[in-house]
Amino acid sequence: MEKSFEKGIVLDLKSLIEYSEGGVISKQLIKSTAGNITLFSFDKGEGLSEHTAPFDALVQILEGTAEITVNGNKFTVGTGESIVFPVNAPHAVFAVERFKMLLTMIKG
Repeated sequence: MEKSFEKGIVLDLKSLIEYSEGGVISKQLIKSTAGNITLFSFDKGEGLSEHTAPFDALVQILEGTAEITVNGNKFTVGTGESIVFPVNAPHAVFAVERFKMLLTMIKG
C-alpha cells in the first residue's frame, strides 16, 4: 500500500521507503516548479552512474553508507551526513552497504 506524503505531519523519512534486493527504489515526496524532493534506497553494490543535473542537489544519508563522487573526487558519506552536488557537476553514487538517502534538487 502506498503511503501518503501529507504535509503538516511528522515523517520518519527512512521508514517511508524499503529496500529491494539487488535494486534501487525512488519515491518522490514533492515535485514543483522550484524543484523535487525524493527518497532513495540502494541495495549493497548498487548505484547511479556518473551524470549531471541542471540544478544544485543536496543529498542527506538517512541510513547506511555511500561512496559519492563529485567532480572526480570520492567521498564516503554515512548516516546523518550530507553533500551538495553543484549545478552541472558530474556526480555518481555507489552503495558501499545498503543505504537510504533524501535528495533535494533546487532549480536556479
